[in-house]
Amino acid sequence: MWKRLTFGPLMIAALIGLVWLDSVLAGKVLSTPVLGVEKVPPGAIVFPICLALGALGAKELAAVIAAKGAKASVALLTFASWAGLCVSYLIPNADHAIDAVAIVGSAAVLVLFASLLVYSKGQNTKGVVLAAGGSLLGFVYLGIMLGFVLAIRREHSVWILLWILLVVKACDTGAYFTGRAIGKHKLILWLSPGKTWEGLFGGIALSCAASVGGARLLTLWAGESMPGVLPLIVAGVLFAVVGQAGDLVMSLFKRDAGLKDSGASIPGFGGVLDVLDSPLLVTPLAFWWLKWALPGA
Repeated sequence: MWKRLTFGPLMIAALIGLVWLDSVLAGKVLSTPVLGVEKVPPGAIVFPICLALGALGAKELAAVIAAKGAKASVALLTFASWAGLCVSYLIPNADHAIDAVAIVGSAAVLVLFASLLVYSKGQNTKGVVLAAGGSLLGFVYLGIMLGFVLAIRREHSVWILLWILLVVKACDTGAYFTGRAIGKHKLILWLSPGKTWEGLFGGIALSCAASVGGARLLTLWAGESMPGVLPLIVAGVLFAVVGQAGDLVMSLFKRDAGLKDSGASIPGFGGVLDVLDSPLLVTPLAFWWLKWALPGA
């Protein structure tokens, strides 16, 4: 517990600082244009952070895959995650939607064939198909899903992105403390014995409060245009439930691999994937929620 209470605020402070820096730098004129770009694009700080998280997550995902006896190259999984992140952030605003689909699909094909080449090296065919499937898992889970963070940043301010993370993690916090205090009825015993229905409802309540309160702060301090209370409550409920589902997805991965945590890089929390599990599943939903709730943004 003391590790969570120590490292949790430190991570939050670091996140807020980096978000502020991203906001400050966005739109600044470069003294020397880079590849024809004259201004710092939105997400200039968020993008390298996501690349770092993708690399760290790839190392942990490789351990999960290897625990099942399959081949897992950290370098290849890192490449897979970076491919997904790059198409999410660097893909140009295409005139035709099919162009964007083709670019993302081409990245997936590149990851697949790179995997087949790497894992069949030395004329060895054993486990190639399973290993290639693991690479595509890395492409989707750590590339495309994490890439929605960048997709949101391309269309919205970094403060809205921070608000989404606040709402998601509020559920984790509310569920943890409510479950420890009054949790009795198991949510899904065979997969995550520690989760309870009471904890889930406590998490949903705190997410709704964070959604409404955080949105009001964004309006007052950052000048953001946010929707009314009802859409914000909808966001709180949806982000909380889907975030808990993302946590269960990682529990499924770890239980199948016989692991307690995805890693040990973050004291009190486990690995990077143990922290990212809920936001990874929520950000695709959040992207479309923003399309619905803020159609003119």
